[in-house]
Amino acid sequence: MKPKVIVICGPTASGKTALSIELAKQINGEIVSADSMQIYKEMDIGSAKVTKEEMEGIKHYMIDIVSPNQRYSVADYKKQAIESIRRNIS
Repeated sequence: MKPKVIVICGPTASGKTALSIELAKQINGEIVSADSMQIYKEMDIGSAKVTKEEMEGIKHYMIDIVSPNQRYSVADYKKQAIESIRRNIS
């Protein structure tokens, strides 16, 4: 059976983070970030990265996983994101 994945997308500052956290609470879900800047460690200010407090205990993946000086491609992201999804399907 293929995993069911809900995708929330929209422009910057449109409320995607808050919506995803509320939805995750309701369906006992987790969040896989697809933000191109939030994958980078130490780049919190310019990326509007979700804070631990904002996460409200919801598990987030693909945030703070790469150093800014590390080579990381969309293929690397795809592989890790798929692994995150598959690993957490019950």
